[in-house]
Amino acid sequence: MRFRTRTAPRTAAVLAALLGFLVPLLGLAAPAQAAPTGFRVQNGRLLEASGNDFVMRGVNHAHTWYPNRISSLSHIKTKGANTVRVVLASGDRWTRNSAADVANVVAQCKQNRLICVLEVHDTTGYGDQSGAITLSRAADYWISVKSALTGQEKYVIVNIGNEPYGNSNYARWTAETKAAVQKLRSAGFNHTLMVDAPNWGQDWAFTMRDNAASVFAADPDRNTVFSVHMYGVFNTAAKVNDYLNRFVAAKLPIVVGEFGHNHSDGNPDEDAILAAAQRLRLGYLGWSWSGNSSDVQYLDLVTNFDPNQLTSWGRRLFNGTNGIVATAKEASVFVAVATSTHPLAVPPLHH
Repeated sequence: MRFRTRTAPRTAAVLAALLGFLVPLLGLAAPAQAAPTGFRVQNGRLLEASGNDFVMRGVNHAHTWYPNRISSLSHIKTKGANTVRVVLASGDRWTRNSAADVANVVAQCKQNRLICVLEVHDTTGYGDQSGAITLSRAADYWISVKSALTGQEKYVIVNIGNEPYGNSNYARWTAETKAAVQKLRSAGFNHTLMVDAPNWGQDWAFTMRDNAASVFAADPDRNTVFSVHMYGVFNTAAKVNDYLNRFVAAKLPIVVGEFGHNHSDGNPDEDAILAAAQRLRLGYLGWSWSGNSSDVQYLDLVTNFDPNQLTSWGRRLFNGTNGIVATAKEASVFVAVATSTHPLAVPPLHH
């Protein structure tokens, strides 16, 4: 027994050294990792399957509350967006969006050449909000509609749960976010995943900021993007820049998943948010296209879902400095399709 236990490691080391010598000598190569099927994170940047850097420039759309407003996706595209974040519901607080409905949303996004960020809204303010659900339950919803998402990794990013903690028990965010990410990976999800910050998305206690590296490392695919929502907490350029700069310095992918020009909790510095996102080449998604309740109706980008009636917030976000029209670039997955199917892409025959 002692003889075996002492020499087995030596034998293994000799074999490993011999293989290390023979493999290059014989022109053999270790099997390469499979290429990613869709979006991926590399060196702190969100990349498309093609390897192109992708910077989200878009808006949020409340699909689950306005399912008959699916034409809004084409209107959002016409205004210049390259991404739309779509509100869905698990059925716990609002009417569940079925797999068929999710598949239709994805198809409509693709038809309109928009990258589709899908989020479950029922997690909003968990701990503070009655009826809000856990991230684990949100993950169960994603698993239940997986048939609508498999194969769409080039077009869809799965935002596990909207603002998953309020201002109570938010320290649990780190462990529960890791567990939700791992639950989806175990279920076979290969998509880029997006995780929202606690504190109603605004991370004023810096739980996400200070634990993002460990959450990223807990994803076996290392394919998680972080999303902060910027409202009244981010009322100065200094706060906006400090928060985003720290993620960039740490090479951790960050987007501003929601923000506005005004809010009940204070006055966000939207100019600073847009400027910082452009300087750092980070994504942003304004809240929201239309249909906000009367107390926050000022956050509507267009009036009554009419694309010809931009509000002052809509004019700022779409047409202002560092806004969507000036900075958005369409995803290369759609550009490639357009190029390959365009008649001019085929050289003429000469006789």
